[in-house]
Order: sequence, then C-alpha cells, then structure tokens
Amino acid sequence: LVFCMEYFANNFNWLEESLGHVEDDYILFDCPGQIELYTHLPVMKQLVEQLQQWEFRVCGVFLVDSQFMVESFKFISGILAALSAMISLEIPQINIMTKMDLLSKKAKKEIEKYLDPDMYSMIEDSSNILKSKMFKKLTKSICGLTDDYGMVRFLPFDRSDEESINIVLQHIDFTIQYGEDLEFKEPKECEEDKSALVDEYFQDHVNE
Repeated sequence: LVFCMEYFANNFNWLEESLGHVEDDYILFDCPGQIELYTHLPVMKQLVEQLQQWEFRVCGVFLVDSQFMVESFKFISGILAALSAMISLEIPQINIMTKMDLLSKKAKKEIEKYLDPDMYSMIEDSSNILKSKMFKKLTKSICGLTDDYGMVRFLPFDRSDEESINIVLQHIDFTIQYGEDLEFKEPKECEEDKSALVDEYFQDHVNE
C-alpha cells in the first residue's frame, strides 16, 4: 500500500488528466483507512496540496465505526486518530460516526454522550483502564486538550435515516461552499439548536 501511494504521488499528471476541470464537479476520494499513511508519510498531504493548486476546494471526512466507539478508552483512541489526520492534512475536516443503524437501542443511548463529550467527566466515569496510575497524567492531558479547544466533534451517520444523511451532507457542502454562487448554504445545526437535533434523533430511534 505504501508503494502504491508513493507511486501515485509521483504520477499526479495522470490524476490531473483524469479529473479534468469541469465547473461544479463534486469529486469523492475514498482514501485508505490505514492511519500510517497520514502520520508517517507525506503522500496524503501532497495530494491535498496538489488538488488545492488545481483550485479544488478540499474537505476531509474522517469516518469512525460507531460500534468501535462505545467505550471511553476506545473513543479517546478514535479522537487521537481523527486529530492526527487533521494535523497532518491541515484542511477543514468533518468527523463522522458511521453505522449508527447497526447499534442496539442501549448502545445508541450510550453513544449519545460521545457526540458532544465532556472529557473531564468521562475520566471520572470511565473504567479502570483510563484510571491507570501509569497513564493518568497523559490521559488527563489528552482529554483536557480535546475538551478545552473543542478540536474533535462527531456527527452521527445512519444510512437508514434520511435526515441524518442530509445533516452530514450539509456540513460538507458548507465547508467547501459547494454551489455558493447559486445559494449560500449553512448546516442545519446553525439554524437550530444542535443539542435539540441530537436529542430528537436519539429519541426517535429509542421509540422505534
């Protein structure tokens, strides 16, 4: 995979010819999920810079499986992975919890607290894994950094819920200002109270 990505980075001329320059193009790159490509190699950063030179507006969409995020220590791991990609690519990034439709009612209720987390209270309520004396200061620093600066937040994505899909798409369109010459777009959460939307989403699924 590393060889393929490096070969790709040395052949951006092929990419330019394949993409073309058609007005209002909306292009999706399904990137490999291996975090090493974003933390150990410059190839993804080179791709972003090349696209920007070609005057494409670029937004990163970081996907994390919601089934992986139901425990505090796994959630913190997911935050670090998202944060490392944000720092590496230096572009606007939307973080998504995917496969919400596969969670049980109980899991959906549990994961609600991770969409807009209070990291300090999470440390207090978490299992002994996060309370390990050896990593206590490190864990507290990571949680403090995330909480104080609000650097990583997640949107729920449920493919069976059209409203959930529209909210994610609105955030992405707003970030790249897709079609801004026709109509100015804002995410739905900017028009309504975000917490109310999240509560409504989970309430609907609990009642089902």
